[in-house]
Amino acid sequence: MTSPDWSEHMAEAVRLARSEDVLASSNPRVGCVIVDAAEQVIGRGHHRGSGTAHAEVIALAEAGDRARGATAVVTLEPCRHTGRTGPCSEALIAAGITRVVYAVDDPGEESGSGAQALREAGIEVIPGVLAAEARHAARAWFHSRSTGRPLVTLKAAVSLDGRVADASGGPTAITGPAARALSHEWRSEVDAIVVGTGTVLADDPSLTARDARGTLRPRQPLRVVVGAREVPPHARVRDSSAVSMFHDGRDLSALLGELHARDVQHVLVEGGPTLAAAFLDADLVDEVLWFVAPVLLGDGPIALPSATATRQVAVHDVSMVGEDVVIEGVMERATDVHRDR
Repeated sequence: MTSPDWSEHMAEAVRLARSEDVLASSNPRVGCVIVDAAEQVIGRGHHRGSGTAHAEVIALAEAGDRARGATAVVTLEPCRHTGRTGPCSEALIAAGITRVVYAVDDPGEESGSGAQALREAGIEVIPGVLAAEARHAARAWFHSRSTGRPLVTLKAAVSLDGRVADASGGPTAITGPAARALSHEWRSEVDAIVVGTGTVLADDPSLTARDARGTLRPRQPLRVVVGAREVPPHARVRDSSAVSMFHDGRDLSALLGELHARDVQHVLVEGGPTLAAAFLDADLVDEVLWFVAPVLLGDGPIALPSATATRQVAVHDVSMVGEDVVIEGVMERATDVHRDR
């Protein structure tokens, strides 16, 4: 009998890890499925945030007695320590699981080495299945652990001539409906959206995550408005649809520190050429999501009018979304290049 290919089940576990109801938390995104001897899924679970049950425990509870002799497929090595909840490795052992397939090693000094505990209990352990995909789902957690600040993704939508609005400078629908729908999906996966006061005053955005019908999604990111200008009391960022935070913007590193203290792991910078350039010049951008629409605006504000350094982006995906192109990449180390003026 050939060994099963666990990638399909791991892909489902990764999808669970990216569920919309995950809360802003100091914990990683983790998904788990329990698979019986016939390779049928009998339990599913994902971790929603600090203090809630871990993915393995939820999946085991759904599987019940059928978990005995089954396989647990989980995106992160099962933990070995006791925090607000008990060790997942012990829960798997107690449930009678005979095989654990996981994607990524847990780097924690206290929480790691769960695989060793499982092996010591006689459980077969298979590591490294879809490791890249699982790590990407939990990349904000890995980043915040190693740097002490949230992962920062810069998102922009520009015309072919690099403009973010037309000559009026006001709200300009640059991308199409498919790209806008994708943007709302991304919003629902991050912990905070950051814009400048200029964007709020010009566009009056709600900065919420909505579905195709305009209904609020279950997960709403923290809305962060940066700048010294006063935001009007009637602005939509002050409504009750999501929590808002206001910051003077003098020190972006300090802002990220405050967000980190609030368990914000992933920040999406959406608003304003000035704010985007400020994050870039402070070397605080980690990822780029860049929409390019098939339109020439001819006049209007450009995407990065004041950036002072040349930066290289390691592109990992270029795709069509409706009629628009989206470029996804990781920001490489900045190189100061002051061009002759």
